[in-house]
Amino acid sequence: MSLIPDDPACDDADAKVRWLLRETESHGGLAPVDLERFWADQAVAKADPFGPAIPQCPLGVILTGECVYDELGIPEDYWRYDHDEPWRLDLNRKYNDLSERIVGRRLLNEKPADPARQYPSVKGLHDVFEAVNVWHDRSWWLEQSAHGEDELTALLDRVERRIERMRDFLLPGNWDAEKARLTALGVKPPLYRGQRGPVTFATSIYGAEDFLLLVLDNPDLVRRFSDTILRAMLAIAAVLDAEAGFTSATSPRGFGFADDNCCLMTPDMYELFGYPVLKGIWDIYSPGPHDWRYQHSDSAMGHLLPILGRLRLTGANFGPTLSVAQIRQHLPHAVIDGQLAPFTLSRNQSERIVREFLRDFSQARENRGLNFATAGSINNGSRLTAMRLIMSAIQHFGRYG
Repeated sequence: MSLIPDDPACDDADAKVRWLLRETESHGGLAPVDLERFWADQAVAKADPFGPAIPQCPLGVILTGECVYDELGIPEDYWRYDHDEPWRLDLNRKYNDLSERIVGRRLLNEKPADPARQYPSVKGLHDVFEAVNVWHDRSWWLEQSAHGEDELTALLDRVERRIERMRDFLLPGNWDAEKARLTALGVKPPLYRGQRGPVTFATSIYGAEDFLLLVLDNPDLVRRFSDTILRAMLAIAAVLDAEAGFTSATSPRGFGFADDNCCLMTPDMYELFGYPVLKGIWDIYSPGPHDWRYQHSDSAMGHLLPILGRLRLTGANFGPTLSVAQIRQHLPHAVIDGQLAPFTLSRNQSERIVREFLRDFSQARENRGLNFATAGSINNGSRLTAMRLIMSAIQHFGRYG
């Protein structure tokens, strides 16, 4: 047996890959890993990926319910998984029986929801902007609610009126009674701390091509669109903070965005429309140096990194065209969730999985702050044996010290 894992001075990536794949094959397809030690080290590393005393690179590739179909050999049915709780929980239990054996953890929720402890649904930003959420092609999508500049102008007029009475618009009629009942049970009202990012939201509301042309043709209306999104978001957050008993001085810090479509904009376009929304939210909800300022955009984000750097992100998940080194250059204090290509994982390309980890860890080793995860979403096809392979690579080749 090669002694590569016991030789931290070995920088031969090819030798490391060969050793790990050979050991995995010799163990029936299960990569060698001390599961108890791994999860103990993971708890320390995950708590602070920048920590000077963390034992290893933290693992961010924690498989989700998206992966049950291929693992269990059943057809994909995302609608049923989303809506049929008994069926979903049965699949989760079967999946967890496998995950417990392969990776040492039961990864998916097996506990049914308790309707008696759930708040009634409140409206969201898309409701404020009159967009209907529809199920299409295995996911929820917002339907366009304005066509042309006149319709958008009229829509913004209506939104601004709603902002003035946001509590009445946002909360259902039975809210006060349910809030009193649930508060007595110790169940706190929900807060608003995450949102589909401004560009993705705008391209849903107005259409992607039409929105980009609007930025070129009518920048004044685009500025108003951006400002109205920001003011509506702040109004929603203020209402839900107040319902939870928080003031502007006591409200919990942190806010995250998911904005895949921002990659469609040039830096000047983004500076005009997207940047003011993020800055306006984070000035209120994430003003401190360590407050959560998170952006997920699993797309080609290199051209926007300098702008996002000015926003002092503390967490980021970008597409696989970027390297850890590129991201770190502009986001020195962000925990980087990446940069494993999602399809490298979902196609279970073992050699590439290990090589991509070695590449990313080598770029993060000096400054730390890498949470090794997919550069984007985790997709069906990603197998528990691949997650275990990553765990083994971390345990053997991703340790600090």
